[in-house]
Amino acid sequence: MRDLGVGFGYLMKGQRWVGRHGRWFGFGLLPGLVTLVLYAAALAGLAWGADDLTAWATPFADDWSSPWQGFFRGFLTALLFVFGLFLAVITFTAVTLLVGQPFYESLSEEVDRSEGGEVPESGLLLWRELWISARDSLRVVLRVAFYGLLLFALGFVPVLGQTVVPLVGFCVSGFFLAEELTAVALQRRGVELKERLAMLRGRRLLTLGFGVPLTLAFLVPFVAVFLMPGAVAGATLLVRDLEAQRDPREQAPAEAGGTQAPGGPQGYGAPQSYGSPGHGGPQGYGEAPGHGGGAPKGRRL
Repeated sequence: MRDLGVGFGYLMKGQRWVGRHGRWFGFGLLPGLVTLVLYAAALAGLAWGADDLTAWATPFADDWSSPWQGFFRGFLTALLFVFGLFLAVITFTAVTLLVGQPFYESLSEEVDRSEGGEVPESGLLLWRELWISARDSLRVVLRVAFYGLLLFALGFVPVLGQTVVPLVGFCVSGFFLAEELTAVALQRRGVELKERLAMLRGRRLLTLGFGVPLTLAFLVPFVAVFLMPGAVAGATLLVRDLEAQRDPREQAPAEAGGTQAPGGPQGYGAPQSYGSPGHGGPQGYGEAPGHGGGAPKGRRL
């Protein structure tokens, strides 16, 4: 349970970081403002037409007597709007990060630079970074839509649908929201979506401690825009510490069993991925001290 508090602490650290770097805070507001206008218009349209949509989808209730017809369709209308809001919370981050890719990548790099050590760069052209970001965001949105539809159906279950399901929904939202935010720093380190999800599942409570409070805050109008710069900064700090905590565990197998044989694992969790000391130099984005020079390599696709 301690990880829940630690995850929330990274969110606060990120907000404090942008508070100390006012220029970067203003820089990071721009994409959120553009996306907010688009989403506000979409949610207003949903609220305006939700009654008609529910009536169209439930023709079998046309002959129901009052007040049952009103209760039934009113309940479905509320669920429809909640579902739309659920998707908006998740996709808002994805769309904002896509719109603001150059802004938030620069912000994340500045956080890395201010904290010291290597500042990984993808080495990709902007259009290629945007394509990868859009592709991964679509994959995340499809996962969220699947869970959203499942939870929407479970919402009809008495008691369970009014207690457990909303709680699980916030946890799902928080997890994928954290994934979207940490993707800014992890993509620069060459970590693919599958590996990012594995990393966050390995520290699930930490991820939820970071993402769930942010999900709740994003439900308040305009708050998401002002929290986004700090959320990106906090996610970058979280990624830096996850990497630092992971290195000793990566080195342990090699120290116990000798030097890693050529052709070993190159994916997430392998010593070669980030260039741990004593493993023959950099294989990904990290640079092993004392094992040759050279700048960090870009993402290999």
